[in-house]
Amino acid sequence: MPTLSINQRLDALLPKLQDARLLSNRGIGNEIGFYIFDYDAEYEPLVQKYVERLKRQLMSPPTQLILLEIDLYRTILDILSERGVLKKALELEATKGNVALAKTVAPLVRPDQVIAYIQKKLRGDEQLVIMTGVGASWPLLRSHSILNNLHPVLDKIPLVMFFPGSYDGHELRLFDTFKDDNYYRAFPLIPHQQHHL
Repeated sequence: MPTLSINQRLDALLPKLQDARLLSNRGIGNEIGFYIFDYDAEYEPLVQKYVERLKRQLMSPPTQLILLEIDLYRTILDILSERGVLKKALELEATKGNVALAKTVAPLVRPDQVIAYIQKKLRGDEQLVIMTGVGASWPLLRSHSILNNLHPVLDKIPLVMFFPGSYDGHELRLFDTFKDDNYYRAFPLIPHQQHHL
């Protein structure tokens, strides 16, 4: 069973995300249509560039999907900006470091607040939601807590989370180092091994 390269796995994304079964949440029982594309964190710049191209392709003919990207890191910055504390937060990070920043801003970016912010962004006609910025938002946001809280919000819309780490269908390991938590309700999107394709 040959292992697929990151480029082979990225190239498999467009047809997968154009698949009517994925877009209509069919073929997965009663489970919610949450999918995880996991990858080695070293490929983050490549994946970011690819996601930009992928979004353009999905929103252009013939697919023309109505798509929403949720960048978790950008979401944190926007919430802090709306509260008028972004500049202070950035100064705190520069002078006292990440730990002090995390302690100070964590109450402002709890999962429920992030979900409320995401809900405001949803227009209701989206056909696909893409989640990025997972690695950059750590340790302020934990991906499993965002996914758990998003279930009631996105019950009909498929979501694809780009995850710099590993996901085996049971456990999220951010950067292949930090155990995020057990999470059973998402499906690995593109396998690492050839035989599944």
